Amino acid sequence: MTNPATIAVAMSGGVDSSTVAAMLAHAGDAEASGGVTVVGLTLQLWDQTRLAGKHGIPDAPKAGRCCSLDDVYDARRVAEHLGIPYYVVNQQERFEQDVVRPFVDEYLHGRTPIPCSLCNNHLKFDALLQTARSIGAGRIATGHYAVNEFDPVRERWILKRPTDRAKDQTYFLFGLTQEQLSRTLFPLGRLTKPEVREVARQHGLALAEKPDSQEICFIPGGDYKQFLTAYMEEQGRPLPDTAGELVASNGEVLGRHDGISNFTVGQRKGLGVSSPTPLYVLSIHPDSRRVTVGADADLATRTLRARRLNWISIPALTAPMRVQIKIRHRHDPAWAALEPASTPNPGGGAPGPSHLGTGEPASSGAEEVQATFDDPQRAVTPGQSAVFYDGDEVVGGGWIV
Repeated sequence: MTNPATIAVAMSGGVDSSTVAAMLAHAGDAEASGGVTVVGLTLQLWDQTRLAGKHGIPDAPKAGRCCSLDDVYDARRVAEHLGIPYYVVNQQERFEQDVVRPFVDEYLHGRTPIPCSLCNNHLKFDALLQTARSIGAGRIATGHYAVNEFDPVRERWILKRPTDRAKDQTYFLFGLTQEQLSRTLFPLGRLTKPEVREVARQHGLALAEKPDSQEICFIPGGDYKQFLTAYMEEQGRPLPDTAGELVASNGEVLGRHDGISNFTVGQRKGLGVSSPTPLYVLSIHPDSRRVTVGADADLATRTLRARRLNWISIPALTAPMRVQIKIRHRHDPAWAALEPASTPNPGGGAPGPSHLGTGEPASSGAEEVQATFDDPQRAVTPGQSAVFYDGDEVVGGGWIV
């Protein structure tokens, strides 16, 4: 039996989630006249020392990485300061299965994954809600910058962009289902980052000035190529031979490369060929192992396709719709016409477990969509997310193929 007045706060050890815990612990939930009971939860996802010292990976964890051991200590200290129960939940095995392995597979197949979206869509919220149920908590709260509201007319939970646009994290949350949204609170959605730090100071949190994490938690030093080599070696599997030709857009062979996993669309440095004008990766072809390069202007395209879709503000896409689309976290949403794809794209792939991250049954609408932008967009990248917006509302999203 769960209690809506018991809230499990996902505590990452950063200022945002710590402030959420403090706000709820001290002020309670305005919707519950009797106040709330707050419990702190931290997901332990990755052993930071696991690949240390291999293939150039630093021996000591670097500061500024998400979900480090220091972050766990910080979260525990905040919970003690607030006087709330606190638990660390070991999810390392599932994190490796649902995030790390798909991350590796995507790169090895010439696509560029987003581990933070994989983690949110396939693990964090699912695992947090399961753990919350086990301790009797009816809801969870996180430090994400997003707004979550129920629309009684549409009878749907609606995810919206936050007040602080610079901290908007809705791009990483497009895979949340209606059931997950119905049990999730985002208390920071109407605050700016400076306001959050001030709230942290008011509650006496020692980490009020702690910098935000920047690096991917399981990529020491930020070099994914080092990680791929070290991880595959640890698994007893050599990196597959995907060496091939580096070609111009007209098919002219310019040189050879050591493997498609070394490239991502839009990349300029490290191509291994010289040119009087800058060259960029335009596309990666895993079947032929060719990497096509060209001028920056050649990166512009007006179309994309996405699959593994999740819909939030609508039950499904059954007819063309005008939306704004983000193709990267820091991308300004661009106007486009979104419609069900007439024929499925046989190529490409989709990261993560196939049974997760879908908010509606596959039969409820298009299994693949096509977007046509009003203006060409730069470096639409397979493996990344495309998130669709109607004003502040997240319509839904999917994975670019």
